[in-house]
Formats: sequence, structure tokens, C-alpha cells
Amino acid sequence: MAEFTIDTPTAVSASPLVGVIMGSSSDWEVMQHAAAILEEFGVPHELRVVSAHRMPQQMAEYGSGAAGRGLRAIIAGAGGAAHLPGMVAAFTPVPVYGVPVPSKYLRGEDSLYSIVQMPKGVPVATFAIGEAGAANAALHVVACLATTDAGLRRKLEEFRARQTQAAQAMTVPPHVTL
Repeated sequence: MAEFTIDTPTAVSASPLVGVIMGSSSDWEVMQHAAAILEEFGVPHELRVVSAHRMPQQMAEYGSGAAGRGLRAIIAGAGGAAHLPGMVAAFTPVPVYGVPVPSKYLRGEDSLYSIVQMPKGVPVATFAIGEAGAANAALHVVACLATTDAGLRRKLEEFRARQTQAAQAMTVPPHVTL
């Protein structure tokens, strides 16, 4: 299968559990936030550019081979028409988590509508537009994997405790009267 990988030291783990795919390398600005979460939790993953429009055969092969390669989740980011998450979902029983990538003209609203409006029977869990969506998609994958992995569950609980502590340490800025 011809494929493009993002050239980073953690781009491909020996036995990835999660695929992080995007329609274009320009989507990396957003999708790196999913990869960062997976790295933080030590979840083996792979990073690939798999364009639904420019490389449909490779996209079909990626989706249809995902379960056989041991993937347990696919985080798919796409902008514009954003067909990648839904098309990959059509080829695999592996859960797909869609991340709308902001587009130049419609700020990602087009991507959001494309991903969230999947027909009945071909689900894609859809997250917020942009960085928060990418990070939350990865956190959702971590939470799902943690249901059967006590070590990962402990890491997730510690992560959430740190978030709580950070929020509790916040203060409201002084009120300024004009």
C-alpha cells in the first residue's frame, strides 16, 4: 500500500493500537494535538496522511486493513468536504473518531457538518472543530482503552486530577472599573 507518513520519531509504533490519519499534511497543525495526548498516555499509534479524494484506493486499503493490523481506534481529521472519517468508517469495524479541521473559508463548519451528518448505520464519533477536538478525540480513545487496561485507567485518573487541581488553583482577575 502506498502511503505517506509524517516524519517524526513516534510516527509509527511497532504495534499501534490507534491510527491518527489526516487528509493532508496541512492538517498536522490540528492533529498533532491528538498525537500529543496519545504520546502522553503511552498509547502506541501511527500517523498517516490518507486522502479520501486524492488517494481513495489507499484510503480503502487503510480502512479495510485496520482491524487486521490490530488497530482499536482511528482518529481521522479532515477539512473542507471532510469525507475521510466517514469513508474510512465505511471500510472498517474499528471505531472512528472524526476531527473537523478548520478550513480557510468556512472556519471548519463545513468540516463539522460533513463529519457529524453520517447516515444511520455508519457511525463516526464527531468532536469539536480544531485543536480541542483533536485532543478530546484522543482522550476519548484513551478512556475507551482504559476500560480494559488498569494502568491506562490510573494514568487517566491522574490526568483528570491534575486538571481539577489546575482549575481549583485558578483565580478571577481583579475587577477593573472604567
